[in-house]
Formats: sequence, structure tokens, C-alpha cells
Amino acid sequence: MRNEEFQCAPHALLRLQSWLSPAFPTGAYSYSHSLESAVEALYIKDRESLVDWLEADLCYGSGRNEAIFFSEAWRSAREADAARLFEVAELAAAFRGTSEFALESSQQASACRTTLQQVWPEVLLESVSQLLSENHIPAALGVVLGIRSVREGIPLSFALPAFLQSYIANLVTAGVRLVPLGQTDGQLAIAALEEAVLAASDRGRNSTIDDLGSAAFMVDLTSMAHETQYTRLFRS
Repeated sequence: MRNEEFQCAPHALLRLQSWLSPAFPTGAYSYSHSLESAVEALYIKDRESLVDWLEADLCYGSGRNEAIFFSEAWRSAREADAARLFEVAELAAAFRGTSEFALESSQQASACRTTLQQVWPEVLLESVSQLLSENHIPAALGVVLGIRSVREGIPLSFALPAFLQSYIANLVTAGVRLVPLGQTDGQLAIAALEEAVLAASDRGRNSTIDDLGSAAFMVDLTSMAHETQYTRLFRS
């Protein structure tokens, strides 16, 4: 399993689709990643502004960092390096700009790990999860799915863009509800973000934790504003 481009079994692709599906019980639908506050402030008011906002987040904000954490977890799990995985997971848990982003990450990761261990149990993920629990450190979704992807035999070049596409698709769905937009506009937004997803994936695959960083300040600021927003549909 040392060569990233190994053949991927058909059942592994089906499992990845299941893990990234809206039907998988992570509770992703209840988070907007600050989109709700951005719509309230009229920073996002149509499909074009939604695409611009999400592209910035993907390339310069949380999406960029999630790609790096996913990649580092994948590489560490490939080597079955539990100590390195703990280091990556610990940093991923701390690397959140606001309390709502921390909740968004930890709650989805916890739900994802619980379901994975009940349906597709795996020793390394359970070992790392136990170590995190003993040290009172929440897991991050990208780390959990990075571990399971490589242990399932799914190449990073396939798993990472699929993960980022799921991340973006969930936020587009939130945007469709909030702006509001039609379903066709939502699909047009997802299509418009394809190149950004692939570019972020390429950068993430070639980055390490030394490359972590964020410059999407408005995303963080709107997340802070959301914490005290009077009327809310979403938890973040």
C-alpha cells in the first residue's frame, strides 16, 4: 500500500460514496460554515457571490487546511504511524478559528467515526480515536475520513477531491436554502467550483502541516457574528 496509485476495489468506491453521501449521519446539513451570517449581511445574495465566497474558503480558508489535514492523515495511516496520526489530529482539533467551527468539525467527526466503527470497523481508526479520547481531544472529520480512505485502499488522488467536493456540495445546499436559490442554480454553483476543488486537491496532496494557514478573514468574522445572530437556522 506504499504506492498511492494502487488499484481501488469497487466496494471501496461504494463505501467512499456512502461516507460522503448526505444520507451518512454526520449532521452536516445543520451547519452552514458561517454562510447564514454572510447572507444576513448581504455578502452573499446570488449564485455568483455564493461561488466567489466558497471558492475563497476552499482555496485560502478552512477548505485549504482541511485538504492538508486529510492528506497528512492519509499518508500517516498508510504507514500505520499512530504517533504521527495523533499529532495531525491534535493540530486539526486546535486549528479552528471560532467556537462554532470547532463544534462543526468535532460533532461531524464524532458522528462519522461512530457510524464507521459500527458498520465498517477498523483497528487503526479505533486506536487513534481511543488515544484522542484519553487526552480529551476531539477528532476532525478530514482526519477520520483520511484514515479510513487509505485503510480501505482508496488513493489520495481520488479520495481527497471527493472529500472536498462533498464539503462544497453541503455548503452549496445551505446557500440554496438561505439566499434562497433554485436547485438548478445550486447545481450550476457546484459545477462552477469544480476547478477550484481540483486545484485545492492538488495543492493539498503536495502540502504538509508546515503549509497550514488561512487568509479567508471574512469567513472567520462572519462565523463570529453568527454566534450572536438573533435568528438562525444553522448551528454554524
